[in-house]
Amino acid sequence: MNKPERQNSPKRVIHFINAAHVIDHMFMLIFPAAVLGMSGAFGLDYAQLIGLSLGGFITFGACSLPAGWLGDRWSRRHMMVLFFLGIGAASIFTGLSTSTTMLAVGMTLMGVFAAIYHPVGTAMLVGYAKNRGREIGVNGMWGNLGVAFSALLTGFLVAQFGWRSAFILPGCVSMVIGLVFAWQIKDEPIPVRPHTAPKGKAGQRISMTIVFSVLAIATATGGVVFNATTMTYPKLFQDRLHDLFASPQTLGLIVSLAYAFGAIAQLTIGRFLDRFSLKWPFVILTVCQAPFLFALAYVDSWPVMLLGAGFMFVMFGQVTVNDAMVANFVAPQWQSRVFALRYFLSFGASATAIPLIAFVEPRQGLVGLYVILAAFAALTFLAALVFPRTPAENPSAQLA
Repeated sequence: MNKPERQNSPKRVIHFINAAHVIDHMFMLIFPAAVLGMSGAFGLDYAQLIGLSLGGFITFGACSLPAGWLGDRWSRRHMMVLFFLGIGAASIFTGLSTSTTMLAVGMTLMGVFAAIYHPVGTAMLVGYAKNRGREIGVNGMWGNLGVAFSALLTGFLVAQFGWRSAFILPGCVSMVIGLVFAWQIKDEPIPVRPHTAPKGKAGQRISMTIVFSVLAIATATGGVVFNATTMTYPKLFQDRLHDLFASPQTLGLIVSLAYAFGAIAQLTIGRFLDRFSLKWPFVILTVCQAPFLFALAYVDSWPVMLLGAGFMFVMFGQVTVNDAMVANFVAPQWQSRVFALRYFLSFGASATAIPLIAFVEPRQGLVGLYVILAAFAALTFLAALVFPRTPAENPSAQLA
C-alpha cells in the first residue's frame, strides 16, 4: 500500500511549531515574573512563593518521556493539539487560584502540558525542515522570545490589570491557536528522510557513548543554570537596578531586552550549524558562561544589564547546539523519544534549581547562588572539550 501524499505545507507546520515554542517558554516563566506582585495576595515572601512552582518544573521534565513516546507511536499532530489546549486551560486555572494549593496544582498542570512541546514539537520541526541547523536556530529564537515576552508581558499585565490577568489572557490566546492548528494541520505519517550517522573529521567512526555522555552532562548542568537564571533574572534586575528603574513595566522591559540577546544568538548560531563542526560553537559558547555568571554575582547598576544580556547570548546559543546534536545523530523515527530523554534530563535537572534558589537565596543572596551556577557552567565547558569534531552536515548551506 502506498503511503498517503503529504498534505501539510512544511512552512505552515513550522510556523505553528515556532508559535508553540513561544508559548511553552513564556507560560513556564509567567510565574517568576508575576510573583513579584503576588506576595500581598497570599502572605508569602519571594522564596516561599517560588517554591510553589516546583511541581510544574518536575512534571515539565518527567512528562516529556511519555509525551515523546506518544508522539512517535500515536500522533505528533494530536499531541500538539493537546499541548495548545492543555497549557492554555492550566494557565487559566492558575489565574483563577484563590489559595496556594490551587497555585501549586495549576503550575503542576502547566508543567504536564508544557512537557509535550520539546520532544514532540522539536521532532516535528526537524522532520519538516530543509536546512535543519537554520530552522533549529530560528525555532530557538522564537522560544527565547517567549522567555522575553514572559517578563515584558507579565510586567505590563500585572501593573495594569493585576497578576491574574498575566495567566488568564495568555491562556485564552493559546487555546485559540490550538483550535486553529487542529483545523489547518492534518495528521500524517512521520516524514521519512535518509539518515547517515556522522563520522569524525578524518572519516573514523564516532563513539556514540562519548557523544551522548557529553550531551547528558551538558544537558543536566545547563538545565540547572538555565532554569535558575531565567527564574531569578527578574529578582536580580529588581535588586541591582532598583535605583534606575522602579516600575514593574520598566524592569520587565529591561529583563526582556536581556533575554532578546539569546534570541539573536540562536538565530545566528543556527545559521552556522549546517556549515561547520558542532564542536567549535559548543566550546566557544560554553567557555564564556562561567565568567559571565561569576561577574553577575557581584556587579551592580548598568553592568548587570550588559553582562546579563551577554550570558543569555551564550546560554541560548548552547541550547541550539544541543538540539542540533540530536537532529544530526539520531534517525527520524527515534527523534521524539531521544528528544524526550534529552529534555527529561534537562528539565529534571532544572527542577533542582527551585529548591536551590529557595535554600541559597535567603542565606547567601543571589551572590552565593550565581557563584554556584558558575561552577555548574564550568562543568559544561569541560564536557564540550571532550565532544568529537565532526564534518559540517551541509557546508554549502546559505547563511541568509
